[in-house]
Amino acid sequence: MRNTGYVGMVGRRVASVLLAGAMTVAAVPASAQFFFKSKDLSGQPVTGLEPGIGQPLPGATPAELRAGVVWNMRAALNVAALQCQFEPTLLTVTNYNAILTDHKAELASSFDTLTKYFARVAKTKKDGQTALDQFGTRTYSGFATVAAQYGFCTTAGRIGREALYAPRGAFGDIALGRMRELRNSLTPWGEQQFPGAQVMPAALPRFDKACWKKDEFDTRKCGEPIVPVVYAAR
Repeated sequence: MRNTGYVGMVGRRVASVLLAGAMTVAAVPASAQFFFKSKDLSGQPVTGLEPGIGQPLPGATPAELRAGVVWNMRAALNVAALQCQFEPTLLTVTNYNAILTDHKAELASSFDTLTKYFARVAKTKKDGQTALDQFGTRTYSGFATVAAQYGFCTTAGRIGREALYAPRGAFGDIALGRMRELRNSLTPWGEQQFPGAQVMPAALPRFDKACWKKDEFDTRKCGEPIVPVVYAAR
């Protein structure tokens, strides 16, 4: 009987530990994980003067440099919303749209600041508008990536989530603080814990609105609900 009681006591303790562990895991929000161990891409805050951060703005004031970094961050999150839809859990589209609404005033102010900068440094009004258009095009194209898509999408997803919950007026602080990290993510790194290893493919349900009737998946219209998602390998 004593052995039975001891086993029962141990079983209850193990169950308690497992329950606590399950509660801890459940408290962690789900997010995409392409690698067993990702490269540490963190970097120092920037001012906008650093080479490789964005298109150069010669003679810009600190406020104009900040506006340039803000617009770079907005462009990056926009590119992520377009390029990273293969991983729905990153929420790059919904978060980006919410950021445009929540930080509308700061983004508009930054664009106005950039518009005035190019008008100030250009010889004519037309030249200023042309330079502004070129700045926008080159800024967006600077975040296009294929080889480093997984690192870029993961990083942009985290930054977008932070920006979503940031108080209004703080988007520029996030841009200055994390632009170096975002630029670092444009370099492909791959798996860090097990270099050369293949990560097991995962599967996700299809999220097409046409495939769902309330909470039921329409197999007659869309076939099997599970589609393979191949994650990154070095």
